[in-house]
Amino acid sequence: MGRKILKIYVTYGTGQGKTAIAAFDKALNDAGISNLNLILLSSVIPKNSKIFLKKLKIKNNYGNKGYVVLSKKIEKEKDAFAGLAWTQDKEGKGLFVEAAGNSRKEVEKLLTVSLEEMKKTRNKRFGSIKKKIVGIKARNKESYVCAVVAALYKIEGW
Repeated sequence: MGRKILKIYVTYGTGQGKTAIAAFDKALNDAGISNLNLILLSSVIPKNSKIFLKKLKIKNNYGNKGYVVLSKKIEKEKDAFAGLAWTQDKEGKGLFVEAAGNSRKEVEKLLTVSLEEMKKTRNKRFGSIKKKIVGIKARNKESYVCAVVAALYKIEGW
């Protein structure tokens, strides 16, 4: 009997607010995960995992634990970009890497270089690199902006 497939959802969002926390909360809300207590994971994707790029709208798990790999960037007077990149082998094992910066180009480069280095460290064959990057332009001197990309592994109650 085969092992159950672990579905990992890569979701994303942006937000603007009068404080850094308010902008972050709005970005999490846009990504559909603002009502979860987020528990940060590092970067390893378990065997038998399948990754879905999908903007989530989780409503019925208020206060539950959400296990995530998270990339975020909060800025006041600069543009904010966040991204995740990932690669997997034929068994579904793989790696995530997160990066944040002030331009799409900067984040793209950080993701690629970091993931290539991580692949070399493991001396293992992985497939192609996939990426999700989101950004938001600075609005004004009174507002913060935030971009988030999160890979949600699991939701769990208390």
